[in-house]
Amino acid sequence: MGFARTRREARQVVGHKHIFVNGKCINLPSYRVKAGDVVEVKESSKSIQRFKDIMEVTAGRLTPEWVVVDKEALKGTVSALPRREQIDVPVDEMLIVELYSK
Repeated sequence: MGFARTRREARQVVGHKHIFVNGKCINLPSYRVKAGDVVEVKESSKSIQRFKDIMEVTAGRLTPEWVVVDKEALKGTVSALPRREQIDVPVDEMLIVELYSK
């Protein structure tokens, strides 16, 4: 959604309780969102200079088609769960299956 510059920073932002999902504070980076969930930056955190800098850096980035983002309000909605072909991270599923089958 562009609320962090990297995945690592996104995990830190969530861990520091700056993110709400459906109005509830989330501090687990592994939290699983569902279609229809609203993700937003906590109201008191919106004025922090860090988020202003992040939004400036990520302004030109494209967001996935399964996410609708309101960059002004620092809020986004998961419109649908992504299909495999919509995920741009290179993943070899067979390596994951092999790991968990041990």
